[in-house]
Amino acid sequence: MQVVLLPSFFSFPSQVQKNRIFISLHHIPKAFKFDHSMKLCNRVDKRVLKEQIANSNVKRITLSFYKYAQIGNPQLFRDYLFIHFDQLGVLGRVYVAHEGINAQISVPEGNLEGFKQELQDILFLRGIRLNIAVENRDDSFYKLVIKNRTKILADGLEDISFDVTNKGLHLRAAEFNDIIQQDNTILIDMRNHYETEVGHFKGAVTPDVDNFRESLPHIEEEILNGNEDKNIVMYCTGGIRCEKASAWYKHRGFKNVYQLEGGIIKYAHEIKEKGMPNLFIGKNFVFDERLEEAISPEVIASCHTCGNPFDTHSNCANVACNVLFIQCESCKAKLDRCCSEECQSIHALPEEKQKVLRKGAKSKRNVFKKGRSEKLIYKK
Repeated sequence: MQVVLLPSFFSFPSQVQKNRIFISLHHIPKAFKFDHSMKLCNRVDKRVLKEQIANSNVKRITLSFYKYAQIGNPQLFRDYLFIHFDQLGVLGRVYVAHEGINAQISVPEGNLEGFKQELQDILFLRGIRLNIAVENRDDSFYKLVIKNRTKILADGLEDISFDVTNKGLHLRAAEFNDIIQQDNTILIDMRNHYETEVGHFKGAVTPDVDNFRESLPHIEEEILNGNEDKNIVMYCTGGIRCEKASAWYKHRGFKNVYQLEGGIIKYAHEIKEKGMPNLFIGKNFVFDERLEEAISPEVIASCHTCGNPFDTHSNCANVACNVLFIQCESCKAKLDRCCSEECQSIHALPEEKQKVLRKGAKSKRNVFKKGRSEKLIYKK
């Protein structure tokens, strides 16, 4: 049976939320039809998908975008996006929540204009900035995943009076370069420890945190308190984290709050186009198959196995570990891409034996422990 879903994606303002951006029914591009037999997710084995991408001659553009906005029906909006993005051959990861949308994707080069038009047809995404990757690869993603989340960026905040759209002042590259060299400025990297390890702006404070949720209270307590009169300048990969952080610190009473517009990605494009000085050193960590993209030639990190200069991440080949870490080519060859001799011995076992060892035991996988393990001798 075919069902016509009137796309009431968006909610209307409540008394508490009167200052936020709301989108009503007449902003929706078209009636949305699908039948429930349609597959609104990808069920193909990832090994097959990776092989398909490897054998494809389709050129793809890797990009990202985000938008904070009040979405009243995230599930319906998610389904709408999946159908339309899938038709355009979009691959990647998209999160939808009541607070907005966050996307890291790749689009076939020939469908890029059609994709832009699709976004134009959704009023609250009209004119949205697309951050094109600094270093593009056709295999940055291999499937389309669109998920509903409680928030597009987990923050641990429960203050219902917090307005995420009341953000700090956006700075273009030239303005950013100027202000971060002033004595009354505190420059804060809003990313995680494993990201800042391979690259960051000169003079930036790089908090030793595992996630954004940890960073908000840590930065306020350890860095901002006592510095209320200074310029608080933040940056991240593409802007989504420092945008929420800038709004939060304004909510907390800090006055001079700024953020780098479009994050490191836009900054890299802008300084190249305008011939401006590059104040970023090292690589920009990215959350796709590429893992990093070079912003400057400096290598500021070290191999976690031997301590020699190196700045490329990989995952431990032992599936039961899978920790994300930095390992040079020499150590990869010596340890068969494993983080330790212990993991190497397990990885050398037949696959069935590895499965038996994993079965029934408490999971020790380090999927979410990026860059942290007692086995990583030279981890800073």
